[in-house]
Amino acid sequence: MIDATFMSSNKANDSLSKVVAKVIAIDGPSGSGKSTVAKNLAVEMNVLYIDTGAMFRALGYVFDKEKLVIEDSEKNRHFLNNLKMEYGLSESELIVINNENLTEKIREHHVSKLASQISQLPFIREYLLKFQRSLALDRVCVMEGRDIGTVVFPNSFAKFFITASVETRALRRLNQLVENGDNSHSLEQIIDDVKKRDETDMNREVAPLKKADDAELIDTTNLKLLEITSLLVKKIHGRAQEFGIQL
Repeated sequence: MIDATFMSSNKANDSLSKVVAKVIAIDGPSGSGKSTVAKNLAVEMNVLYIDTGAMFRALGYVFDKEKLVIEDSEKNRHFLNNLKMEYGLSESELIVINNENLTEKIREHHVSKLASQISQLPFIREYLLKFQRSLALDRVCVMEGRDIGTVVFPNSFAKFFITASVETRALRRLNQLVENGDNSHSLEQIIDDVKKRDETDMNREVAPLKKADDAELIDTTNLKLLEITSLLVKKIHGRAQEFGIQL
């Protein structure tokens, strides 16, 4: 894991042309399995794993905790600019804000809605865009989210759009909640939530969820994790060889 603390800087943007070819972009809707796939790829290939969704979840959680209305305002901009955000301090500290470890808290079901709401604000996306690019400076990484291949790193050397049926994604989410001790949701409720999240993410004005034209579509509905990982590793090695990237 990488110990990285965000500080406002143009270094990441100035160096963008140096790092885009080293990013493996994993995009897809909620519950598609992209996080699990990205984590496994990072371990298998011994490269940095970056979960951008965790960043939006963390900010949504913090704004809600501080009782801030999720909107563009001077108060919110000031609050954001004074945050200390850290990523990847250890395996158990994926995302830390103002010294509070939010790694487990951001997986609570209600945080999904907060993340979707806050991701629609341009100043939030600009803030995290700089942070995400700063993490990927001069290193090969697997970065997953909803707009990695289209906005954050449009020149990634390898791009994949991971998806699955709504029912499959909802069942995965429900199982995840149950494993974490939350038995308060029905499958029907989760299916409805997944559909609403998709609608919001695909139709937001800023960086909507969509497949990049040059991304390869991977449907995980009927695939097992090992099958997906093996498939993508082969494809990534082929792309890396094509671009002369050392893995």
